[in-house]
Amino acid sequence: MLALHELQTAFVAAMVYAEDADVADHVRADGIPVAERLAIYRNNIFHDLREALRDVYPVVERLVGSDFFNTAGDCYIRAHASPSGDIHDFGAFFGDFLSDFEPARTLPYLADTARLEWLLHQAFHAAGQAPPSLATLAAVPPDRYGSLRFVLHQSCRLFASRYPVLRIWQANQPDAPADATVDLAEGGVRLLVHRNEFTLCVEPLTAGEYALLHAFAGGAVVSRALMEASVCEPEFDLAAFLQRLLAIGALADWLLA
Repeated sequence: MLALHELQTAFVAAMVYAEDADVADHVRADGIPVAERLAIYRNNIFHDLREALRDVYPVVERLVGSDFFNTAGDCYIRAHASPSGDIHDFGAFFGDFLSDFEPARTLPYLADTARLEWLLHQAFHAAGQAPPSLATLAAVPPDRYGSLRFVLHQSCRLFASRYPVLRIWQANQPDAPADATVDLAEGGVRLLVHRNEFTLCVEPLTAGEYALLHAFAGGAVVSRALMEASVCEPEFDLAAFLQRLLAIGALADWLLA
């Protein structure tokens, strides 16, 4: 007689890897052969998880087609069990999986396209935050500006790729022109993914802007973050960029260190 956790483990093996032997004796046939009954559960699980991936990665599916996507999805399901009971958490490692997926070797940009779609998924489901009070910022003495620590909105995600993944993503949206094309020679991108109210946004960043936000995300104060941005862009305009961040709702708070 199997202990409960052993039975649960055996059931998972039957569902994911079609290893039915350890669980077959514990399944009541009830007019349906055990193998067929287990196959019904297995097909439903794989279908639901494929649909979860399809919801998150529509551009990846558009790029490779449904058959390829389903095959990759099935392989991913077997390689990466769901980390939680929340279906929204499933698919977090799909980009990394695709980077090592042999049939996708001829599509080197596919993994980064998937990574961008996952960040959009995360941004969409991030908790909302009230906009910060400009009065508190105005009250900071000028000689303390360098000690300010800016906090990014919880939906903010930073992403960099050596491929033009933003153009790839844009060219594969439902409302994109039918003749939209992408030149991989355009080179890489640095991006800020975030949600402004209920709208998902992808903001292209310069090297200095990316460096500044990366420093902010790591908890750096303004003086340190500006130093890192200025290494990339000696003439970096901090005031103008902060105004832009406020306008797009990317800042959630500011604190004096």
